[in-house]
Amino acid sequence: MEFDLENPLTSISSSKDSDSKTTPLLLFSSESDHMPSPDFLKTSVSYALFRREAIKIVSQADYSDPFLPYLAVNYMDRFASRLENMENKPWVVRLVVMSCLSLASKMRNSDFSASDFQREGCFGFDEKTINRMEVMILHALQWRMRSITPFSFLEYFALSFDTTASELAVKQRALKSRAQDIIFKTQNEMKLLEFRPSAVAASALLAACQELFPLQFHSFERSISSCDCVNTDNLSRCLNHVQETIMCGCLTEDYTKSSIRRTPLSVLYWESASGKSESESNSLSGTIIASDDVIGVARPIKRQKTDVNNMFL
Repeated sequence: MEFDLENPLTSISSSKDSDSKTTPLLLFSSESDHMPSPDFLKTSVSYALFRREAIKIVSQADYSDPFLPYLAVNYMDRFASRLENMENKPWVVRLVVMSCLSLASKMRNSDFSASDFQREGCFGFDEKTINRMEVMILHALQWRMRSITPFSFLEYFALSFDTTASELAVKQRALKSRAQDIIFKTQNEMKLLEFRPSAVAASALLAACQELFPLQFHSFERSISSCDCVNTDNLSRCLNHVQETIMCGCLTEDYTKSSIRRTPLSVLYWESASGKSESESNSLSGTIIASDDVIGVARPIKRQKTDVNNMFL
């Protein structure tokens, strides 16, 4: 079954015993388990360099499914926060990126070709080596591969948007579509990693509202802020970061540029607001054996800190 980032708790939400309140509460209570460690974000200066290089590698390929690279980067951020050291060594960066993309493709039932990243003059890894790293990532993430992301909260917060009955459904769809674009493209901004996925989702919707329906921004902001699970101070800070990212023009180039799902409706609203337009899964099992290039036995990562540079020694 393909993993839906907008509905990560599929089995629960589809249960006969579930109700409209159960799923949102579970999402809010569980989202911190799908974030990088707060201490890691405060202390890991070197990871910023690693992450920047990793996203460059992710951008080498074209994706028909924009959720695939997004999910892969989510895995990478969470994996890195559970390691003691993540040096910016080219072979480490490339191997982690390829393994996270491979895992994400299995969760999404999407095509992934390692050959897109096996370029002349670059480090090459065979399937066994990638599989070994996959298993290490799985253990580090405690097999929590159905990530709770900002996409998981869009529907919940979009319902807080109020307008005339004749326009409600149309405007809510437009808000969600533009908010999706913002979430995809602001993933490159490392400052946003410190905020809960729900805060990023709410901020993306508010930013979208300010662009598309500015007259209704303040009422929408009050409605979202009144939610019991929303920390208004964090929401304000997160929204500021999102708006700064948009104003700095950081939303123009990233790995989703050719694959963002836009609807005619959202494009129409976006053009009118801004004056310009924008263009579980396959088996994860298998015997993990050292390749010719990498010798040794990989030790599973649990909660303890581990040095990525010693993984294959």
